[in-house]
Amino acid sequence: MRRAVKLLKLNWFIFAGMLGGGIGGFLYWRFVGCASGSCAITGSPVLSTVWGALIVGLILYALFSKSDKPKKPKEKRGKAGEKSDTPEEKRDTPGEKRD
Repeated sequence: MRRAVKLLKLNWFIFAGMLGGGIGGFLYWRFVGCASGSCAITGSPVLSTVWGALIVGLILYALFSKSDKPKKPKEKRGKAGEKSDTPEEKRDTPGEKRD
């Protein structure tokens, strides 16, 4: 139960968007929909509602989800944007021997 509450608190914006997308999908079926009833998505109020919720939820998830990837440390730079030549960062040149 605690896990579900934590999930809801972290992603409330996405769930609210899914609810709004579901309502929007239903309203699209109701007012625009498919007149003949043979359309795959807009012919059924259930499918139209589910598709609306999924599309809006996925868009909001893609835009606002937090990444779990660690951030890369910034490179140290000297004056005028050049890298500093500390021993750890110094690169070998083609004619140089490496110990």
